[in-house]
Amino acid sequence: MLVTVNLYSQKKGELNKFLSHFYNTHFDIENDLSWEKKYANPVELAEIVGTFIDNSETYDINMWISLDKNVFVHITDENADDIIKYLYERFPY
Repeated sequence: MLVTVNLYSQKKGELNKFLSHFYNTHFDIENDLSWEKKYANPVELAEIVGTFIDNSETYDINMWISLDKNVFVHITDENADDIIKYLYERFPY
């Protein structure tokens, strides 16, 4: 089962800055306004969700995740902690 994270921005270069920060390397997506990654291990989402929330005032981006087919959840300051807890409860190993 693969889970998905989608990032969106209306500002060119913003996703490039965030992903370069997150992965600690240079990304070459300067003109892209969306980015998607699929993860085999759903718990791996916790790290990018945490980094996204910790830097939500620095980057002008939106995050959506999908744990079930065709169901996307918008990640916000209000629900991020609960989503991370849920990941560890639903996928304990």
